[in-house]
Amino acid sequence: MRPAVLYFAPRIFEMTGLQSSAALLQSIGIGFTNLVFTFVGLWLIDRLGRRTMLTVGSFGYIASLGLCSWAFYTQHFSIVPFCIFAFIAAHAVGQGAVIWVFISEIFPNRNRAAGQTLGSSTHWVFAALLTLFFPTMTKVMAPGMIFAFFCFMMILQLFWVRLMVPETKGVPLEEIQKQMGIV
Repeated sequence: MRPAVLYFAPRIFEMTGLQSSAALLQSIGIGFTNLVFTFVGLWLIDRLGRRTMLTVGSFGYIASLGLCSWAFYTQHFSIVPFCIFAFIAAHAVGQGAVIWVFISEIFPNRNRAAGQTLGSSTHWVFAALLTLFFPTMTKVMAPGMIFAFFCFMMILQLFWVRLMVPETKGVPLEEIQKQMGIV
């Protein structure tokens, strides 16, 4: 969802009734928010741990996307910019900061290069697909439905993080392999 929000922020803000110039100005704010909260995420990653940050990011995603969906359904458009900024902050602190570190820590040494390649490629392919399909989604679905769909996806992500993702902070690679049943 992050690529769609970053690339199509002016369009999202225009859906709320903001003028093009205001929507473009909001996009600058999104970039600044992304920068600031990326540094916050980098500062926190070794303090809180990867799994905790993924959990925090997931809750931020769910709250911001859920409120954004509600705002479109109820026409309370004034909170949409706040929701989008909160979404970007949640991403930068959570998944945006963690994913690259996590991908480098989760694979055993013998498969690390292939694993990192697979993880990075999967990430970028799905980001590209989302960017490709988002404009079509805005034509065939109501904005509230789009944000509700992505909110639901983030709920599934939260379950995945809580049930499947091991903490890798300070854990030797061999121990992670044992936890995951990799011999």
